[in-house]
Amino acid sequence: MADAESPAPITNDGQDPLVDDGEDAETNEILLMKQRVAEMEKEANKLRELQAAAEQANHSGDDGSNAMETEDDKAMSDNRSVYVGNVDYGATPEEIQGHFQACGTINRVTILCDKFTGHPKGYAYVEFSEPEHIDAALAMDNSLFRGRLIKVTAKRTNVPGFGRGRGRGRPGYRGGYRGYTGYSPYRGARGRGRGRGF
Repeated sequence: MADAESPAPITNDGQDPLVDDGEDAETNEILLMKQRVAEMEKEANKLRELQAAAEQANHSGDDGSNAMETEDDKAMSDNRSVYVGNVDYGATPEEIQGHFQACGTINRVTILCDKFTGHPKGYAYVEFSEPEHIDAALAMDNSLFRGRLIKVTAKRTNVPGFGRGRGRGRPGYRGGYRGYTGYSPYRGARGRGRGRGF
């Protein structure tokens, strides 16, 4: 037993020694996984670089005055715009522009659409190049457009949180004691009972 030699690897005409096929498949699979991980790491590094470049571009031009300019621009745009209500659903911005062309130079016509269905809501905004043109546009209130009387008013600026009510709850109920109304077996019987819930 002591003289037993260890078996020599079997060679195949001078090629590499034969390896069990199960182990070879596992090593190939491991190598493929390592390649995939390396590719994912490269992609992650590229994304980090792109994100850093985008953030740097945003921060370089953001000195605080940009936000104020946009608010001022919105206020100026609202001062030059009119609201047009009862607009026909098939109307196009070009038709509305043609209707208000006599009032003055128009910068833009916006027809608002429902975000879920994409159908027009029935009103539009017309922005003029000068605030003086609004008076002429307001004179077109109750004029006929595509067989409908349109409503033209000055565009108002939305104030955040104004007119939204006091939150959820019963309409018209503001709290306070409403008095004892006595026992009623039917009050509050919905939902949890085992009976038929009359």
